[in-house]
Amino acid sequence: MTERLYYYSDELQGAAQVLACTPMEEGGYAIELDATLFHPQGGGQPADGGKLGGIPVLRVVQQGDKVLHFTAEPLAAGPVSVQVDGEQRRLHTRWHSAGHLIGWLGETRGWQPVKAHHWPGEGRITFTPGAEPQTLDQDFLQAELARLIAADLPRRQVAVDGLRQVGFGELPTYGCGGTHVPSLAELGAVNITALKVKKGQLIVQYALD
Repeated sequence: MTERLYYYSDELQGAAQVLACTPMEEGGYAIELDATLFHPQGGGQPADGGKLGGIPVLRVVQQGDKVLHFTAEPLAAGPVSVQVDGEQRRLHTRWHSAGHLIGWLGETRGWQPVKAHHWPGEGRITFTPGAEPQTLDQDFLQAELARLIAADLPRRQVAVDGLRQVGFGELPTYGCGGTHVPSLAELGAVNITALKVKKGQLIVQYALD
């Protein structure tokens, strides 16, 4: 099992132990650490980039209870330095947190978020209607996002039945394995770029400045 340090830490540099370095048939190596600051691809969020022992990390994936870091060069078992690309992390984190806010705003109007894609340049949340859905339009979402960001609500993390949940200020918390901004002002401007209905679902697209 890989301990996921990024759940409760915003640190971008640290140290870990290399537990295994497995050659891949297609080339490169899969590195297993005892603990990681790297967020793997998943939950609608891209993987972190960075370096292990000075060697670039090409991708990071979840495999069961392990997090595997793929590199072009091998790493010896034992201690290794860990460095996450801070600029890339901050970008991914902003997109993810913005998506959470849009999902919650949809819920306040009776729409249930069922799918999210928080990739830079491709942000979208898919909703299905609840029992009594109300109008969910661009003006409402844009105004409420601006209000919440201006309030600069702080991130709030709790553990429920051993599972991590994340929210902001007094807003509800949700089970989430991704990274989030410390407070909402760090989002900057979030723009709703399109709303469309497809096969009974409402898709909200968004972008960040």
